[in-house]
Amino acid sequence: MADLLPEAINNAVGVDGFAVEFTAAFVGAVVVGTLVMIQTALAGPWAKRKITAAFTDRISVNKFGPWGIGIIIPDAVRLISKELIVPEDVDRPAWDLAPLVLASSALFGFAVIPMGNLGPVNFHLADPEVGLAFVFAVASIASLGLVMAGYASNNKYSLLGGLRAVAQNLAYEIPLILVGISVVIFSGSLRMSEIVAAQQEPLFSVGPVVIQQWFAILNPFAFFLFLAANMAEVGRNPFDIPEAPTEIVAGFQTEYSSVYFVLLYLGEFIHIFLGGAIIATIFLGGPAGPVLPGLVWFLVKIWAVFLLTQWMRSAVPRVRIDQLIEIGWKRLLVLAFLNLFLTAVIVGVVAA
Repeated sequence: MADLLPEAINNAVGVDGFAVEFTAAFVGAVVVGTLVMIQTALAGPWAKRKITAAFTDRISVNKFGPWGIGIIIPDAVRLISKELIVPEDVDRPAWDLAPLVLASSALFGFAVIPMGNLGPVNFHLADPEVGLAFVFAVASIASLGLVMAGYASNNKYSLLGGLRAVAQNLAYEIPLILVGISVVIFSGSLRMSEIVAAQQEPLFSVGPVVIQQWFAILNPFAFFLFLAANMAEVGRNPFDIPEAPTEIVAGFQTEYSSVYFVLLYLGEFIHIFLGGAIIATIFLGGPAGPVLPGLVWFLVKIWAVFLLTQWMRSAVPRVRIDQLIEIGWKRLLVLAFLNLFLTAVIVGVVAA
């Protein structure tokens, strides 16, 4: 197995010691973080507009750079240079920290995601035994940021948006985790690298093409359950209730502007890509794929999930909050328990 990125950097330096190891880990985190931020920079100001325009038969940004991709730079300058307006009587520490909590909680999840190789470089920071549990744990910290943003804004619409967002996260995080446990039953491990390795065994062949036993193929029911729950976790249609601009202005982010709004916007897209990264890792073989480097295949898979979220955003109407909660607690949760039970029975019978 290839060295983790911090280990490879440390070995390249050829010097031992805590300071060197810490620096190597920091540099590795910067590399992976920069890679993730590039994806979100492409997705937010540019790809989201182009994809939505294609679905709705409109012309999107096309003046700055090839295919309008240069719009990223003026958009970033425009948003960051706006005045930061602080409403009266906000709970300032919580109000200031909420955007950082939302953005960083998703970014931390990439620490244990095996993103594959690009040449000799393995884009994988850490591989703890509880990798999958770690991803779910740090991603759930976003709920704290939602409460902080809604409560601290001293705005009833923001408070309602924060409460609705937390209610949605609670309703769909449990099915998400239950479906993840069914994957753990298949792979026999919470370690992300072992979950990926378990999907590399050949399932069947079609001529010269070997189909690997990706868990999306072995258990498509769990795959579609996870996709549905993930759509609610990242706030995409039909589950974009936390912001719901026709009902509660802009939800928990109503009172945010300038760089704080950028951080909230950034956190939203990092969570979408983290959801895509988890789906790619536990259902689609991680970075596995023919011919191209593993990192390229990994990015293709998470961008495919991003495309799905934008398709849903353009094509599927929003459900009401009562319908959303009912779907989560009365439908998806029951199906997630059923999937877990059937997976345990099937794996137990096969093992016997």
